[in-house]
Amino acid sequence: MKVVSIVGARPQFIKCAPVSRELRKENEEILVHTGQHYDHGMSEVFFEELAIPKPDYNLGIGSGTHGRQTGAMLGAIEAVLEREKPDVVLVYGDTNSTFAGALAAVKLHIPVAHVEAGLRSFDRRMPEEVNRVLTDHASDLLFCPTETAVRNLAAEGGITEGVFLVGGDVMMDAMNHNRAVAEERSRILDEVGGVSPGEYLVVTVHRPSNTDSPENMAAVLGALGGEAGMSAVFPVHPPRTRKCLSKYGLLATMPENVRVFEPLGYLDMLRLMAHAKKILTDSGGIQKEAYMLGVPCITLRENTEWVETVEAGWNVLVGGAERERIVSMIREFAPAGDQFPLFGNGQAAAGIAKIIRSRGTTNRPPGV
Repeated sequence: MKVVSIVGARPQFIKCAPVSRELRKENEEILVHTGQHYDHGMSEVFFEELAIPKPDYNLGIGSGTHGRQTGAMLGAIEAVLEREKPDVVLVYGDTNSTFAGALAAVKLHIPVAHVEAGLRSFDRRMPEEVNRVLTDHASDLLFCPTETAVRNLAAEGGITEGVFLVGGDVMMDAMNHNRAVAEERSRILDEVGGVSPGEYLVVTVHRPSNTDSPENMAAVLGALGGEAGMSAVFPVHPPRTRKCLSKYGLLATMPENVRVFEPLGYLDMLRLMAHAKKILTDSGGIQKEAYMLGVPCITLRENTEWVETVEAGWNVLVGGAERERIVSMIREFAPAGDQFPLFGNGQAAAGIAKIIRSRGTTNRPPGV
């Protein structure tokens, strides 16, 4: 079989790595990078560290408004698919790259496989939620990481055909493969300097609900100040987060205990998170990685697609604007119990590759 895999952003590179290894054992894979994340710290370093094959196509779309970016991707991906004529198109997650890839394929009557199908935050204000819903309704093979995701699809118009619970999440596959490598190779704790394992916070902020609000960003940084009682390491997501911090004058008034870094590669970020006391984030992927690493997570959002982590007592939602609540959770939040294996044992990629091999040529009429 010929599979075209479409990626474009940091989380997709991580998810792609274990699946690509499995696919290439018996199939031809054409890897397409849309260029949604395009600088070295958010793109090339992940291909290098995760040993992902060099993309066959780098579309170089770059940043832009949602409409312009998705439209540019749609046209460029369509041209690749017409040239390559794959048996199936594989997309990951919930970015504009995900939706553009699915839409281009379905209009050409090429079966679509969606890794991480069925996730829902039930907040249509989030562009990621719109991308998830539309991609799932265009897909032929829907690979769900959790039982909650399967139930979401069934409740949403009765999507049950082509739905597979693949026994876990491919990010667990990636973590199992790279955890020991990160401990051996990464020197991030030395580079940060002055922090001890278990005595610092890791912070990531990139969603528009926070970065487009000076009040939210000021509240988060204010909570991280002296009241947090420990150092915080803040890898800043370009270009949105750094641009907003500069625009609001927050870079110049950053609390002394908050250490701002350029984006980190996967191995550095993995080791940094693994030894943190707590993680504060608005990222869905990092919520999940925090759980896998056994580190309490404080989510700077009002909702989450990873509800299982909250139900398990290892994640708490605090919104982005309530400084006092964020401070309270930094000081007081502790997991309510033992962890459960929510995300499998690291064998999801093999299951996905097997299903694609056996079912990928199914060509039922696509629906959107």
